[in-house]
Amino acid sequence: MSDVLDGYRAIIIGGGSGIGLGTARLLARDGAVVTIAGRTEEKLAGAAKELAAEGYDVQYARCDAVEAADVRAAVDAASDEEGRLHIAVVVPGGGAISPVLLMDDDQFSADVNKNVRPVFLLLKYAGQAMVRAGGGSFVAVSSTAAAFSARCLASYSAGKAAVDALVRVAADELGVEGVRVNSVRPGLTRTPLTQGTFQNDLAHYWIDGQSIPRAGEVDDIAHAIRYFAGPESSWTTGQLLTVDGGHTLRAFVDYHEFMDLPDQGEVSRSWPSRQLSG
Repeated sequence: MSDVLDGYRAIIIGGGSGIGLGTARLLARDGAVVTIAGRTEEKLAGAAKELAAEGYDVQYARCDAVEAADVRAAVDAASDEEGRLHIAVVVPGGGAISPVLLMDDDQFSADVNKNVRPVFLLLKYAGQAMVRAGGGSFVAVSSTAAAFSARCLASYSAGKAAVDALVRVAADELGVEGVRVNSVRPGLTRTPLTQGTFQNDLAHYWIDGQSIPRAGEVDDIAHAIRYFAGPESSWTTGQLLTVDGGHTLRAFVDYHEFMDLPDQGEVSRSWPSRQLSG
């Protein structure tokens, strides 16, 4: 353990598993007072127990990341007695796999919201607490899908691109208050949410397209977040750090290669005999 983050208060939304849990471990290791937040209290309690067994005392708060009242309450729980917070990390996201012409209208909007709204809400409420603290660091988990074309992931890509745009604007606005805002863009990383990709032997489609031919691990991403969170990056803001084994040097996978997805051209040409989604 080190004390470089001694006295820092931190919140991680999505801290019950995967990248969020790995980040909580690093922040607690370096002395921060950490609160993990998420929708499932049982998962949070299990994560806190796991970290306690390693010698880290971590608090938790149930929080639906798209509900403003929940996010505000979680920030209040993570802040000190004077409402001050120093580090905020937001992980949640996701999206449907579909060709863009066949995606359901409401599904598209819901996916974009699922990715960008948690970032906005935590940025708003944690940012206010950071201003009260005299400064702080906000880190969003984005995706390589924001960096280049991700075929059949239009809604997810749009949501993550919005995250990165929000990060840059907020960084520009909040620097004068001592608040830094950055994002980390993971490539394919081994987490509970990506287990299916590895169990079904689909991961090689990504790994074969990387210059460093291995899957990402939680610590690969958590260490990047830890860099942005701490004083080591005190002169760094508005940056979008891609951690992907070099995947974005090449191209995103085409889901048509290994999934039975409808051909959007064929479906469109067959109109009106086949109903288009939405």
